[in-house]
Amino acid sequence: MNAGAISWLLAQTFWVGGLWLLKFLVVPALAKLGLAPLLIEEIAAALTSLLIGLTACCAVLQLFVLVRLERLASLWQDLRGQLLLTVLLVAGSYFVVRHWWPEAQRWLLFSYLVLAFCGLLLVLQPVPARRAQ
Repeated sequence: MNAGAISWLLAQTFWVGGLWLLKFLVVPALAKLGLAPLLIEEIAAALTSLLIGLTACCAVLQLFVLVRLERLASLWQDLRGQLLLTVLLVAGSYFVVRHWWPEAQRWLLFSYLVLAFCGLLLVLQPVPARRAQ
């Protein structure tokens, strides 16, 4: 494996694993511990924003790896590129909606779940490899 493939897998592990871990393991575990619901909401909101920021950074890294190992056209012709562009758009919309319309909790949850499922689909795709010259 080359450095690009390793950084692809590492970035993917951080953001996809983090999204699924937070929503489906950490928050339910905090609720099971008996913490106050308002405290759980505050913790989840703070961690969610940080995690979506990490998601955007890791997606940018993966886009760079994809363009470097494949080609620029792979951003819109390859499913991996399309998923990563979708992730960046949804992450950007999450922060715009959170800033300008903070009452839209359902949209924020929808955005989070779209990111999680795009990540799941991206995990199922092959790791980019250097094209034979």
